[in-house]
Amino acid sequence: METDVPTATNGRMLRLFTALTLPDDVTDTLKRRQSGLPGARWRPLEALHVTLGFYGEMDERRADDLASELSRIGGGPFEITLKGVGAFGDNHRSHTLWAGVETPNDPLSVLSGRCKKAAERAGVVMETREYRPHVTLAYLKPQTNPDRIGAWMAGHNLLHSPPIRIDRFGLYSSVLTDDGSHYELEREYLL
Repeated sequence: METDVPTATNGRMLRLFTALTLPDDVTDTLKRRQSGLPGARWRPLEALHVTLGFYGEMDERRADDLASELSRIGGGPFEITLKGVGAFGDNHRSHTLWAGVETPNDPLSVLSGRCKKAAERAGVVMETREYRPHVTLAYLKPQTNPDRIGAWMAGHNLLHSPPIRIDRFGLYSSVLTDDGSHYELEREYLL
């Protein structure tokens, strides 16, 4: 499925990322875990994905260049497995809950690296950070009780999905709203 990258209107910049979409049975399993923690802003079903690369804001021409470079990525289908949960944060303050992707996973790392190289060829400057594949489950309010976060993680850390076949990835746009980010699949690329 190929669609045109969205047009930037009125000089607006496009906020783009690549990700793996998860099958309904996996997102349903994750959704059942999204409860029992006051202060968590749980992500909606359509936002449960594994990010490959976040490109940030760009104009329409750069978005077209990126979409073109991404279409050159191949590699063939592979599998991932979700395993465990955790939190990102600093200074003893967690800000994000996630479900992990079992690593090492060479085909996933290669695909993420190819998405980064495609961005470089398109002139997109990305943050340099280690790739840590995960599914964001919730964003946490600053006042969320750390003991409750720990208890939630202990109660859900046995998460272990069956193998998930990955045969495509998508280029998504992200629009920030008062209710959080809204994602739209712009292009889909077969592996």
